[in-house]
Amino acid sequence: MVYGIQLPVQSQSTLYTERWEAAAGPEDLVAVARAVDRAGFGYLAVCDHVAVPRRLAQAMGTVWYDPVATLAHLAAVTERVRLLSHVAVVGLRHPLLTAKQYATLDHLSGGRLILGVGAGHVREEFEALGADFERRGAVLDETIDALRAALGPEEFPEHHGKRYDFAGLGQRPRPAQPHVPLWVGGSSPAAVRRAALKGDGWLPQGDPRDRLPAQIARIRHLRADQGLEGPFTVGAITEPLYVGRAGWEVGRRTLTGAPEEIAASLTAYRAMGVDQIQVRFRSRSSSELIEQIGAFGAEVAPHLS
Repeated sequence: MVYGIQLPVQSQSTLYTERWEAAAGPEDLVAVARAVDRAGFGYLAVCDHVAVPRRLAQAMGTVWYDPVATLAHLAAVTERVRLLSHVAVVGLRHPLLTAKQYATLDHLSGGRLILGVGAGHVREEFEALGADFERRGAVLDETIDALRAALGPEEFPEHHGKRYDFAGLGQRPRPAQPHVPLWVGGSSPAAVRRAALKGDGWLPQGDPRDRLPAQIARIRHLRADQGLEGPFTVGAITEPLYVGRAGWEVGRRTLTGAPEEIAASLTAYRAMGVDQIQVRFRSRSSSELIEQIGAFGAEVAPHLS
């Protein structure tokens, strides 16, 4: 079972940010990314918001690093860890622009990109950029098709749809990967269906453990009904973690204790049919987070294989 992490600092929603992140910066982000790389994590992930309206700023914050710039920066200071957009709101941009950015990122990183996409939820963000908020689901469906073409092997990709139409326009460099994995985020019925039928994987949006089996069963049914048999990666976001016995209050939902205890709890995800888990650690500083990442890689991860 692969394990990955959504990085701190680069997005600072009050739902999950730690206090120390408010004063953190690029040096902390790089140090954490390097620790993730050393610890054998399958991927590191960053989020995507262009602008946050005042009505949501208190909850969401306004610190949201650009995903392409951030992943490109971190690609240059890491060696093997994959680079995930979790998730890129691709309906905010023309698919040729998105393809140019992410193809270049994959090329520069030696083929480490995983493109995670989602529909988005902030109306004002769409309106400010002239994007269609009301039809964002339908736009995302077509955008995925357009990105499949634009991130494929052809120098002159071609797509003819209701909203986007292009041909005879060359884009190089091409991605280093012959097939860029495309994971679809979201837990609504429409998002799960989109992931099953159009994606190479599913990124749930905070589904608790007891909801996952039904969601996974639906994905399997949808894919079987359409005769889709290729590889498909099912993800899960775990509870917050703290390896060892914390000397401070880490929250009642946090999985904490000896590495074997944490691993035993996490292997339940594999039994459900989960292929990759996204973990997040409680921490009071970047150095404590780096220690937690190292402890997980060295002491917990071996029990997950």
